Amino acid sequence: MAEVTELNAATGLRARISDAEWRARVKLAQCYRLAAKLRWTDHIYTHFSLRVPGELPHFLINAYGQTFDEITPETLVKIDIDGEIIDDPTGSGINPAGYVIHSAIHRARPETHAVLHTHTAAGIGVAAQQQGLLMISQHSTRFHRRLAYHDYEGIALDLDEQQRIVADLGDLNALILRNHGLLTCGRDLEEAFYNLYYLERACVAQIAAQSGGAALSIIPDAVAEKAALAFDNGIRNKKYLLHWDAYVRQLQRNAL
Repeated sequence: MAEVTELNAATGLRARISDAEWRARVKLAQCYRLAAKLRWTDHIYTHFSLRVPGELPHFLINAYGQTFDEITPETLVKIDIDGEIIDDPTGSGINPAGYVIHSAIHRARPETHAVLHTHTAAGIGVAAQQQGLLMISQHSTRFHRRLAYHDYEGIALDLDEQQRIVADLGDLNALILRNHGLLTCGRDLEEAFYNLYYLERACVAQIAAQSGGAALSIIPDAVAEKAALAFDNGIRNKKYLLHWDAYVRQLQRNAL
């Protein structure tokens, strides 16, 4: 009976929300499913959030207990900036740590509409290194002097940590949570996804390079900054939309 009730609630969702919210739900569900295909998941843990279009400070996040490949537009939970649930079609609730991390950024930076957080092996591996991300790959230069760090304080359940997360992130769009994982954000979901793609790839490349045991070739600051400026220009021109659209086409073709 509980399963039937949850299904009915999810089925009736489309009729009671705006077209803009539905489009946001579709896009965020696609992002979760892409992350599942790319193995950016930690089973039912970690979370992506997206602001609901409109005047109210509401955002969408995954229902606690669902794996990323299960998430659909209908199962996403809508909460307000204070963590109060506005719409929970499946009745599963949310991961409290997801609220603490994501609401901190959504509250402090209203122009930041998407926040993505992962616990991948490569991301945690780099997060555990004192030097953090090294400028040893073209992917890493995307974050030359554009990457923040936040020291580990335990599982993110304490609301007073929010101010320190926000302070450490500043006005940047990429954060390494030391001993924990990665976080990126953006003015829209596509930009946040693009940032996460490059940060994840940079971490994978770093762990791979270090595993060989050979001396690493560090890109000089001037060269790394030149590359970073080229990435910045692409962001300003929203070239990341091409990246997102191509991934969605692959997802729809089941080609990942």
